[in-house]
Amino acid sequence: MNDDLVGHNAPGDTSRRVFISGAIAAGFALAVRPVAATTIDTDDGGLAAGSVQIPVEGGAMLPAYRAAPERTKGPLPTVIVVQEIFGVHEHIQAVCRRLAKSGYLAIAPELYFRQGDPRNYPEVDQLMKLVMSVPDAQVLSDLDATVAWAARNGGDARHTAITGFCWGGRIVWLYAARNPSLKAAVAWYGRLGGTASANTPKQPLDVAAEVRVPVLGLYGGQDKGISAESIAQMRTALKAAKAQTEIIVYPDAGHGFNADYRPSYNEAAARDGWQKMLSWFKQHGV
Repeated sequence: MNDDLVGHNAPGDTSRRVFISGAIAAGFALAVRPVAATTIDTDDGGLAAGSVQIPVEGGAMLPAYRAAPERTKGPLPTVIVVQEIFGVHEHIQAVCRRLAKSGYLAIAPELYFRQGDPRNYPEVDQLMKLVMSVPDAQVLSDLDATVAWAARNGGDARHTAITGFCWGGRIVWLYAARNPSLKAAVAWYGRLGGTASANTPKQPLDVAAEVRVPVLGLYGGQDKGISAESIAQMRTALKAAKAQTEIIVYPDAGHGFNADYRPSYNEAAARDGWQKMLSWFKQHGV
């Protein structure tokens, strides 16, 4: 077993392993409780699932959650899963397990780990201050490290995709413009425009023409934070991209329609979006 793995079989500093494993296993973030009864429970039967550590720039170790089918031969097609603003909590871990049950190595890195643990913030306003302190440059560099780690630990570098939700959906667009070696990307209700800042100098609309990866965008027609106008602008901007792209809008769905643990969950849109994501991956060789 690779020494990047965290758990009873992994060597290394015990206190750090316990800290990271505890954070990853902490369930749902405080800011999203109580959890709705619609939550889909995906177990880890038949999977190798749990916490890992990924070496990143500056000598730090990036905590992540990974899930993959057990007892498989050869490298696996890989999906990098980018968290919502709430971090790699139970819902994002379940997304990884669902992908693993479809035959993928799925890995979700904790992309705020240098700034703080989003599970410890009971109020969304407090959490947003944490989120806004995380530089895009740091996030994109950590995703590079995650892709490289996956290739060293059972993943197939030639067949790697990325997906992300909400905050992570925005990051998916940015990373698709950064890493042309990806086979495919799926962005779930990620913000497309916004005001530039030191930490977020560019938005998806700014980099649309640079996209070289097939990207599928999944959006809700009732989303109060992502306007129909911005989606139309993105479609226009993507015409200059040298890649196949598509944006699907579910008219009756709002923001976070795949988040089965929240009132925003829209079962019809979520199920259709999930199947379209898997089809997009297969279509583009992941």
